[in-house]
Amino acid sequence: MQPLHWGHIQVIERILDEVEEVIIGIGSAQVSHSIKDPFTAGERVMMITKALSENNVHASRYYIIPVQDIECNSLWVAHMEMLTPPFKHVYSGNPLVQRLFKEKGYEVTEPPLFNRKSYSGTEVRRRMLSGEKWEDLVPESVVEVINEIDGISRINQLSRKEVSDI
Repeated sequence: MQPLHWGHIQVIERILDEVEEVIIGIGSAQVSHSIKDPFTAGERVMMITKALSENNVHASRYYIIPVQDIECNSLWVAHMEMLTPPFKHVYSGNPLVQRLFKEKGYEVTEPPLFNRKSYSGTEVRRRMLSGEKWEDLVPESVVEVINEIDGISRINQLSRKEVSDI
């Protein structure tokens, strides 16, 4: 969700057709200010919260949990269980996450992807960097958050090569 885009919204809405509540994990919460992960966990929480509200998803239907990476896959599921309210079903497109939860007995579903060619964080960030139109790939509230935090300037600065004084 770097940044949240329409594909994410469609997946969340589809999941909410099947369940009462969803726990949205913000992965790699400790990482930010890089080309691949330009936004902080807090900024991503703002994007998700505002976008779901904009799309009439009531706050009582979801939890947003920032999740820091741990360097031990065999402990990943226990790490998630510690951070979140109880859950029985996992939705993930990540093969490693799917495997780890299946091994611990969870029901796992790979959600469908929506227009993956355009709706990907990589494509949104590529367009931001190249000065192309990106705003139609994300909800209006996400555009507002990115403008509020001067996100385009951040991404552009992060993409520059360091200049040595030597």
